Amino acid sequence: MTTTSPPSLMGVFAHPDDESLLAGGVLAQHAAAGARTAVVTATWTADSRRIPELADALAVLGAGAPRLLGYADARNPASAPGGATRLVDAPLDEAVGRVVATIRAFRPQVVVGHDCVGQLTGHPDHRRAHQITLLAVEAAPVAALYPDAGEPWQPTALYAATHSGHTVDPLGDVLRTVGKSVIAVPDSHVTTMVDVSPWAEVKWAAICAHRGEVAAERPLPGLLARLPEAERDRIIRYEHFTRLTPGPSPATPGRLTA
Repeated sequence: MTTTSPPSLMGVFAHPDDESLLAGGVLAQHAAAGARTAVVTATWTADSRRIPELADALAVLGAGAPRLLGYADARNPASAPGGATRLVDAPLDEAVGRVVATIRAFRPQVVVGHDCVGQLTGHPDHRRAHQITLLAVEAAPVAALYPDAGEPWQPTALYAATHSGHTVDPLGDVLRTVGKSVIAVPDSHVTTMVDVSPWAEVKWAAICAHRGEVAAERPLPGLLARLPEAERDRIIRYEHFTRLTPGPSPATPGRLTA
């Protein structure tokens, strides 16, 4: 039986900690197998307090240095001490171009981003990042688009990290304790469920690297940190994805494929 190596993988996420919470297991899985991995973070600027924590989390995951789009969080002015534009207010063409440039520079086989409903709580930055990532993956191989953003590159697959109705309950119960809404997709939307148990300790270490969020009351890292270990492990050991490009996902429902 031939075992294929996992493909190179690039995540595009709205905030520091999204990468660890939503795809930390598959990032660690791919890096451990020798695949190239990277993470693009749309909000929080280089001079903000969360970027050193992001750098620590990516080091744990083996995903290199932070790659920042340089926008501000829609709900947190501290995300851009220098007064950068909020992601939700940025010109769409500009934001897409920045992601296209990163795709062309890194040349991933697989791109992973947010889902269309905005990841559990419907955060506007999550929804905007989803839109930008879709357009960037479509534009990256077209030479006539963003000609100054590098040589064209065609990622083979695009996945959206997601949560379905029947899998979200334990996590939803945790979020509802602080009054957060929970938005899930239909079960049929999940094409790939990855058991990341072998990398759960690495994933949790990456989540914990976001120290400010772990110490706070309402963010998900802090909520998870206050759970009993066994309960927390049940929540983080599986990651769910919707494949948004044609490909072999029905035949390989337990891993990300190019």
